[in-house]
Amino acid sequence: MHRRQKPSTPEHKKDFAAHGGALSMSHNDTRSFFNFSQLVLSAGNLKSPPVLKHSKITYFEVEILDVQSKKQICIVDKVPPSSTLLDVKHKFHKACPQWYPSRVGLQLERNGPYLKDSINIQSLAVSSIITLYFTDLGQQVGWTTFFLAEYTGPLLIYLLFYIRLSTIYDQAESTKNFRHPVVHLACFCHCLHYIRHLLETLFVHKFSGGHTPLKNMIKGCAFYWGFTSWIAYYINHPRYTPPAFGHRQVSFAALAFLMCEAGNHFINVALAHQNHSGLKACFPSPTYNPFTWLFLLVSCPNYTYEVGSWISFTVMTQTLPVGIFAFLMVIQMSLWAQKKHKLYLKRFYPEVRRKAAMIPIIF
Repeated sequence: MHRRQKPSTPEHKKDFAAHGGALSMSHNDTRSFFNFSQLVLSAGNLKSPPVLKHSKITYFEVEILDVQSKKQICIVDKVPPSSTLLDVKHKFHKACPQWYPSRVGLQLERNGPYLKDSINIQSLAVSSIITLYFTDLGQQVGWTTFFLAEYTGPLLIYLLFYIRLSTIYDQAESTKNFRHPVVHLACFCHCLHYIRHLLETLFVHKFSGGHTPLKNMIKGCAFYWGFTSWIAYYINHPRYTPPAFGHRQVSFAALAFLMCEAGNHFINVALAHQNHSGLKACFPSPTYNPFTWLFLLVSCPNYTYEVGSWISFTVMTQTLPVGIFAFLMVIQMSLWAQKKHKLYLKRFYPEVRRKAAMIPIIF
């Protein structure tokens, strides 16, 4: 019997190294393939980058001419189609710094209306060149500033007459004569009226950033401040005589005044809520609040309550200056109500067509 011979040590090591090397290479290939697979999965689908399509954007040129001389003032170029007229005014201001956007009036025709700042420039374009006519509107003020100045003056002026300054009235008569309770009540009602206006200007009414000429604020302040001085002088005069029917007349008129003030406030809140909610498809409808039921009869109940306040104040104080002021307020409010009523007829015809503007049947 022959004994099995064992392989020599070097050959055994060589075979083992060859076998182990093959296993190592196979393991490395598997690991490399696994890493590559993970890389592909993490990178997502291998797609070619999309081809960018270059969209051609058409820009407009806005030629601005003087409305009187028809001479060219400047050309605003490279205006995107999405720009508004306010954007054009800002670019115009950069070219001509002496004209601020608020005092720039632009018209499509020389005798046409002023264009609104919110209008899109593309809606005015017939070609790539748009011609607009420029008018200097003068110094402008914001609506909030306008109303704050208009209502703060009467509040302070009336209080100056109420304390009976020695420079206005005779000091001896002021200390000698007794003040009727209606004088104190009139001061309270007058201050309440203008405080309500100021608070509503700050917290209820929301203005769209519009402006008005400075001369309009001066005229408004002269009207309100002047009449307040005349009214306060007579009511707070030491020789002022109370109403003819005494306490009953004062009480009835004061109650009517307070109801009109409350109604005016609730109507303004309802109109402000309707304007901010974005639901402008229908006219404001009355709610559970009885003061809003006037919407069933008139389209501008806030003017109705405003006129009612001044008529009540006239009856309560029984003075000629207040009566003249109330008469002028009736005329002014009726004109404003008729103008608003025509706008409401265009927007809310089914709801407004059977309503009066300010006072049922009369206006």
